Amino acid sequence: MPDKVRWGILSTANIGRKVIPAIHESRNSVVTAVASRSLERAREFAAEQNIPTVYGSYEELIESEEVDAIYNPLPNSMHAEWSIKCAGAGKATLCEKPFASDAAEAQTIVDAFAGQDVLLAEAFMYRFHPQHAKVKSILAAGGIGDLKIINSSFTFFISDEANIRLSKPLAGGGLMDVGCYCVNLMRFMTGEEPETATAVGNIGPSTGVDEILAATLKFPSGVIGHFDCGLRAHRQQSYRLKGTSGSIVVGSSFTPDKGKDTVVQHWQGNQLTEHVIAPVDHYQLMVEDFADALLTGGAPRFPPSDAVLNMKVVDRLLAQIR
Repeated sequence: MPDKVRWGILSTANIGRKVIPAIHESRNSVVTAVASRSLERAREFAAEQNIPTVYGSYEELIESEEVDAIYNPLPNSMHAEWSIKCAGAGKATLCEKPFASDAAEAQTIVDAFAGQDVLLAEAFMYRFHPQHAKVKSILAAGGIGDLKIINSSFTFFISDEANIRLSKPLAGGGLMDVGCYCVNLMRFMTGEEPETATAVGNIGPSTGVDEILAATLKFPSGVIGHFDCGLRAHRQQSYRLKGTSGSIVVGSSFTPDKGKDTVVQHWQGNQLTEHVIAPVDHYQLMVEDFADALLTGGAPRFPPSDAVLNMKVVDRLLAQIR
């Protein structure tokens, strides 16, 4: 293993325009190559993103001896097939969220990597932003008393009917794309798996996917979480935690601007304290965490088993509205 992890990017998906600059800026990684099923497209993308090597097939990238780790941002329905191929080639893989089409598929990915003793993680970048660690520290210190309610929202509007997020064959939909963040947040903050999960939603008549969804989760501790998500509503991303003596509000929760401060509002009774968090690139922090694990023989901060558990909740909610 070299001093820095050499990354290969599996496709020219648009999310790569956020992750690739983060790899470039990281202290322990470099971007070595990108692959596309179109060599011309790979060359255009590589020139744009300053990537030295291009491949005209995913297989070539996965088999390359110049690549140590793969970032997999393919459409949701393709995560399992190509991540498992990465495992077979012994390539550590950071797989974009949601981890798979469903929990059973997610488990097959985890099993494939465990069987080859190859590093794997889900690219839920938001968890690496220090604003959420601040929230957890306030909770742990009893800053809002006993946690009782979590509210969350993640919505934005898609007008392009060809957007892959609206594709049923590609495992699209509002819950898979943005609602999975809300589910993950609630599990992250409680440290629990929900006992019950209920949902209502609107299935698009032409898309066949959930375009708007609202859900309620009940956790063993008694915490109630409810959220809304969707691809056909004005953009919002936020969460609020309510306790017996106070509350916490995070107004730019899942995709904050890496160039701006974020603010955690902590209400204790009628007293407001605002905790200002300096700008960070949570994609960079995620990449560095994964690369550190690969370079040192350690483990990523969040185990891949968490991805399976998150998908189990998503499955339960989708089953109710289908």
